[in-house]
Amino acid sequence: MTTSNTPASENHHTTLTNEAVRQRLIRRSDMVACKIAFIDCKMKGSDLKENYSLIGPGVTQSADQVVNLREPHGFSLGVAAMPPGVVNNLHVHYTAEVFMIFKGRWLFRWGANGDEGTVIGEAGDVLSIPTWIFRGFSNVGDDDGWIFSALGGDETGGLIWHPSILEQAAQHSLYLTKESVLVDTAAGAPMPPADALLEPIDTATAESLRHYAPDEMRKRLVKVDDRTWSSRALLDSVLPGHRSEMAPVVGFGMTQDRDQEPAVTNPHGFSIEWLRIAPGEQVGRYMLDTKQVLIVFEGTAEIVLNGAGEEVSVKVERQDLFSAPANAWRSIRSVGDAPLLIAVMTAGDQKKHITWAEDVVAAAAKAGFGVDHNGYVAPLRLLPFETRQAAEALVETE
Repeated sequence: MTTSNTPASENHHTTLTNEAVRQRLIRRSDMVACKIAFIDCKMKGSDLKENYSLIGPGVTQSADQVVNLREPHGFSLGVAAMPPGVVNNLHVHYTAEVFMIFKGRWLFRWGANGDEGTVIGEAGDVLSIPTWIFRGFSNVGDDDGWIFSALGGDETGGLIWHPSILEQAAQHSLYLTKESVLVDTAAGAPMPPADALLEPIDTATAESLRHYAPDEMRKRLVKVDDRTWSSRALLDSVLPGHRSEMAPVVGFGMTQDRDQEPAVTNPHGFSIEWLRIAPGEQVGRYMLDTKQVLIVFEGTAEIVLNGAGEEVSVKVERQDLFSAPANAWRSIRSVGDAPLLIAVMTAGDQKKHITWAEDVVAAAAKAGFGVDHNGYVAPLRLLPFETRQAAEALVETE
């Protein structure tokens, strides 16, 4: 059940049981907040922050943090939830950090003192902040905010806090060890010896990090109006009942429209694309050789896993997510009254090549389309003879 240009070694697939599917579904009600995840959790203006670790531990500094799915994905996915007026203080990441704003109005700032520039992000916007610069953000809206936050790598290396944050935290009896373990002496934890504590970086080092102008950062912010949609991003979009659109954001994902390019192209360890499916329509059965996380921003998705005759389905509602393992067949149907909008995260910096089910390949061939050897949709009549021959053979068996 593969396209003609997919190696035979990829014919195998992962079959999921009902229990395995449930374990890979993270509903909003399954997400557990941690209010002591970071060193600044007691500072005035930051004490109402909530941190969620959904896939992988991310950069949490609390041993009490609940992680919904610990299985390595090549990236971590969490949530920052903050009421109006609350601040997330200046810090540095070693790996990519991407904010997918689900709810609220947010101000992001950066620089050694947080004064090099600001950008505003709102629901549906995506911002990739470069590594090795200080960044912080605040909820400047009128209601509780919610951001899905993606970090590159299974091992993130933790954080570098601005030296002023470590100083202020100590006033609240909070300390960080060299292993980035949070110690709360006010809660009864013993004070670590001085040589076990994390040594803050000096001001000169903080100011020596790369500087970003506001217009440079704006290029890394993909607002709702910046999305560039393609209605021919997937092979099956040419078929009746399969109306879908994709808009790339970060890295090279699974779009099969050769004219689409992501706004942010530097390596992150993952790609992010928007997928929009009209009510009652679907993306047909496909498979990838890497893990993929589907975060529902709007509408309701029904995801059907496994091959024909082995189907297991699950509904994924707004603010829920599902992690599809590598080499697992899946199809995605929009079953709500409103269009389905999904943030699609796929592991790896490479362009992702889709393996389509045979019935999809045959139907597309009948409509005059196939996939070229670079993974893009093209008129079947322009593809190599062997590709056309294989597709036509599938049509004859339908």
